[in-house]
Parts: sequence; C-alpha cells; structure tokens
Amino acid sequence: MQLRTPNPWSVAVFAIIVGAGLGAGTALIRSAATPWQVGDFRPATAADDAAGPRAETSATVHAFGTIGTGATGSHEFTIRNAGLKPLALTKGATSCTCTISDFDRSEGGDPDGTKMVPPGGVTKVTVQWKGKGSGGPFRQQATIFTNDPRRPEIVFVVEGRVVPTWRAVPEAVVFSRLSVTTGDQATVRIYTFGAAAPAAAKASIDHPQAAQFFSLAAAPMAAAEFAAEPGATGGLNLAVEIKPGLPLGPLRQTISVSFRMPDPVTLELPLEGVVAGDLALAGVAWDSSSQVLSLGTVSGKTGLRTQLFLTAKGPHRDAVRPVVREVVPDSLQVDIGESKPVGTGCIAIGP
Repeated sequence: MQLRTPNPWSVAVFAIIVGAGLGAGTALIRSAATPWQVGDFRPATAADDAAGPRAETSATVHAFGTIGTGATGSHEFTIRNAGLKPLALTKGATSCTCTISDFDRSEGGDPDGTKMVPPGGVTKVTVQWKGKGSGGPFRQQATIFTNDPRRPEIVFVVEGRVVPTWRAVPEAVVFSRLSVTTGDQATVRIYTFGAAAPAAAKASIDHPQAAQFFSLAAAPMAAAEFAAEPGATGGLNLAVEIKPGLPLGPLRQTISVSFRMPDPVTLELPLEGVVAGDLALAGVAWDSSSQVLSLGTVSGKTGLRTQLFLTAKGPHRDAVRPVVREVVPDSLQVDIGESKPVGTGCIAIGP
C-alpha cells in the first residue's frame, strides 16, 4: 500500500482553521468569566473613591531668590480640597530653620492643630525661615499630613541663596598718607541685601575729638551703582575725611553706620592708619613700626652697607638740612647725601 504525503498548502490551511477556532473559543470563555475593565486596570480601592477628600496643590517648590543673613523669609502655598468630604491637614516636621505658621483662619480648625478644609475649599500654608550662615545656597522644607489616602503627606520646599545683610568694599578704611599737616579722604561702598533699600543712614566714629578731625557722610547709592553687585537691593556711599592736626602715631578707630532696611541695622568698620610728621625715614632695613634699623648679621671682614632715605614734607621742606650729631658705636660710619625733589614735591635726602 503506498502512502501519500499531504500537500503542504493543505496542511497550512488546516492549521489556520484549527488555530482560529481554538483562539476564538478561549477568548469567548475568558470574556464570559472576566468582566470588562475600563481606564485604570487595577482593582478598585479606597484611594480611587471620588467621594473622599482630595488634596491638590498648584506648586510644592518655590524659588525664593536671595535672603540676607539673619533675615526672615516667607512664602504662601495653597492646598485645595477637590474631593467631596472634608480634608484634614496637620503640621508635620520641618527643616532646622523652617517653621509653618498658623493655617489660614478663614475656615474652621480644631484645637489640636488640625485644619479642616471643606469640599471645594482652599487654605493657605505659610512657610517661614531664617537666613543662616555667611552665605550660599539653602533648601528648606515643611511637611503637611492629610487624610487623603492618595496623598497622605505633602512636602513644600523653598530654595534660594543666603547673602550677607550688608557688604562693605573695602572691608576696612586704611589711610597710608596721613601726617600732622595733611589729611586724606576715602570712600566705602556699602551694599545691602534686604527687602528694602537702606534709609535714615547715620555714621559716627568713636574718636574723642571726632568733630574736629573727622567728617563722615552716608548717601544712598543710585540704582545703577548697586546693580553691579549680585543680589544687592540697595547701598550707601560712605565718604570719610580726616582733617590735619591729628597727633603722631598709629590711628585705630571704629566707624559705626546705622540705617533701617526696614529693621534697624548697625555695622562697624575699622579705620586704621599712621599719622606721620613732615619727616619720615624709609629703607630696606628700616622697621617703621618700631623705628629701628635692623642690620641682621654683620661680617667682621666685609662689613655691611645699607641705605636710608629721609623724606621731608610740608611748607618748609626745602629748608631741611640734616647733620650727624653722634654715632654709637664708633665703628658705624654715616654719610649724608645730596637732597633732591621726588614726584610728590617732597625732598628726599639719601646717603
């Protein structure tokens, strides 16, 4: 008996018919046993109950910008109840310098601190914080707990940068050209970083004869001047003038500048300098602070040679004629050179 091999095309058509029948039958059985699900293909839970409270916020992160050191910042966030039952809000944890102020009193609240927001109602959450440190970025956050099963807690975040309340340029007033017969002037730029520009500025100095020898004036900066300082919201130009007549010696005083921004602020600036006479010595080996010529180690064979320059100022500088009256010990040799004018009109006398 001879076996015949089925035609390949016949086998393919038969397989398609059988497969389609089995697939359709399986799909029919599964559709009968499983109900249709539309939208979210998860089992229904309490979180999907539209009749419950629903907490909605327009934003949870706020870029505050800059805040001065020690200053207080605040921002209001809103929470809306989009559900059909009252929304309960309770204060949670906050970061180190951040606080949550009382909830908006426009709607009722419980004595235990729970805020109840009726369906369709809106409440405000005010987050406050203080600028700490000498400067740099900050990130503060506050948590609110809710009875919304979809959103049991809401974390509000405030970001920005802490800047000094004020910054003086330069940080100290240094006078290097003072003498008993001449004065000097300097200007200090004081940039401020508060909520408002400084007002009612007043400057003073702790010298016992301040009115006789010092003149201080603080004037507001123009907007174009403080705009060059990043984050500055205002500024002052402090003009400092020292009049002739101060006694010889070092000068160390403190300038106090007070203003409102709008809270009162008082800053202190050091004032330093040395009041010299019309005659001054200078040289590589000369120590002006102790008025000593420091020669160091001197060789007994080769000796040592150094130079000092005597500078004369004032209306009688041309009449200065130095002479050597005494040398101790005798091994020292002092020669006085010829005098000649220098660039500022002084007379310099060298060896």
